[in-house]
Order: sequence, then structure tokens, then C-alpha cells
Amino acid sequence: MRALFDTSVVIAALVESHPMHERAFPWLKQAREKQLELIVASHTLAELYAVLSTLPLKPRISSSVAWRLVKENIESVGKVVSLTPTEYSSTIKRLSDLGLIGGIIYDALIARVAQKAKVEKLLTLNTDHFRRVWQNGGNKIIMP
Repeated sequence: MRALFDTSVVIAALVESHPMHERAFPWLKQAREKQLELIVASHTLAELYAVLSTLPLKPRISSSVAWRLVKENIESVGKVVSLTPTEYSSTIKRLSDLGLIGGIIYDALIARVAQKAKVEKLLTLNTDHFRRVWQNGGNKIIMP
């Protein structure tokens, strides 16, 4: 099975104190054990680093540890899929046509990657956001 991991799920899987850790971690474990193919949007790498390195944890996750977490748990385990400039533009246009504004564009870009990669599941802690931007996603959009 090919599963796209939204940033929210990766954060929950990596941070033991996260309230959704016990639900998200088994999915990452399956990917590490090659029981499923982990897909992430290229944008997710930057978002992961930003979130991990600024989480209000004690002790704080250092920049080098944040990088290592991204590299060892995502890049070395899964496949990173990027959008072309044309795919970015058409996604923005589609959101404009739908009258959707603001940060939901990031979910729309991740949903576009899910479609491009032909995933069976898009794992997210924000299912409502993704259903707004990928109306044909149906039962592919799930919460771990």
C-alpha cells in the first residue's frame, strides 16, 4: 500500500509526548519495516524541520537533531514527491476557483502530491481540511 503522510502525522509519530503518538507511530513503524510505501510531499520536509526545531519541548529539539529525524525517518524510509511549477499553478488556480484562501493552500499542495503519487491512503490529523481541497479523496483521507 502507498500512503502519503501529512506533516501532522509525521510529527505525531516522531514526538513521543504528542497526544496522537500512539496512533501515528505504528504507521511509521510499518513504513520502516517496508510493510507500506511511505510517500511525502517535498514541502513536508521543510515543514517537518520547521516544526520539529521550534516545538516547545524541554529540552528543545536542536537543529541537528531535527535534521537527523527528517533524514533518518522520512528521506531514508520513504519517497519524496515534488510538484512541477505547472502543478503548483493549477492547484492555486483551483483553490481560487473554489474561493478558498490562506494556509489551506499547503494542504491542497499535499493532496495534489497524493493524487500524483496515486496513493491508496492520505494519513492526516486534519481530515476536514483535506476533504475540502480533495473532494474526490473520499475514503483515501484517513486519520491514523
